[in-house]
Amino acid sequence: MMHPEYILTLSCPDQRGIVHSVSGFLARHGCNIIDSAQFGDAQSALFFMRVHFALEDASISDTVLRAEFASMGDTLQMNWQLHDARHKPRMVLMVSKIGHCLNDLLFRFKSGLLPVEIKAIISNHTDFYQLAASYNIPFHHLPLAVGASAEAKRAQEQKVLEIIETNQVELVVLARYMQILSPEMCAALAGRAINIHHSFLPSFKGAKPYYQAHERGVKLIGATAHFVTGDLDEGPIIEQDVERVDHAMDPETLTAIGRDVECVVLARAVKCFVEHRILLNAHKTVVFK
Repeated sequence: MMHPEYILTLSCPDQRGIVHSVSGFLARHGCNIIDSAQFGDAQSALFFMRVHFALEDASISDTVLRAEFASMGDTLQMNWQLHDARHKPRMVLMVSKIGHCLNDLLFRFKSGLLPVEIKAIISNHTDFYQLAASYNIPFHHLPLAVGASAEAKRAQEQKVLEIIETNQVELVVLARYMQILSPEMCAALAGRAINIHHSFLPSFKGAKPYYQAHERGVKLIGATAHFVTGDLDEGPIIEQDVERVDHAMDPETLTAIGRDVECVVLARAVKCFVEHRILLNAHKTVVFK
């Protein structure tokens, strides 16, 4: 018999006895802890915890478990969520004309490496409609002309939000979607939209960043995955990685290496989200690996 499994995530003011209170509650309610991680942040004075457990007492319902935990959570001023560990989050992918991250996520999904439901692919171009069809995923072409007015942008974003809401989407991934989201769109997707971009020291913005990096003789290239906020590319960071490069590499080689890093970093970030390993800590994140 398979017991229901849950993932509990929480944050609250740091104080003595939190782990004892949580583990004691679970033991009293017929739950067996499978794995647990916690972190106390001295700077914010907040405590963060993630617990994966099985409910082994069939007499205790999901409703009772949540209601009684809520009572304890209120006492400890907890911000908490209780997730069904076997639920596959509903996801939408957004892309423009560069498809390496899209292709990588689709492969991981099809291979069973990423336990999600991909409800739709949204793009302002038509380049990847055949790729979407090969995975039997609905493709929505929502064009946005260069220099489009604020009204046109709002109308296009409203269509995006309608797709997201209709499909009850839990995660939106900007898999190299090369449009800046409006502040209203960022607010609507707060905490459930992940973006990927290159990250260099120094940073290069605009067109062909890998060519700019080559011109400057960069020795280290990388990528950053972060939550989307109204501050462009400055949302809470989820995952990063780097790769060493050298003077013998041409811009095309740097671009290829950079795209590989972007794929890996984005996939890691998405997997962390799907497994409920990310907790927000003001402008930062706590990521339990």
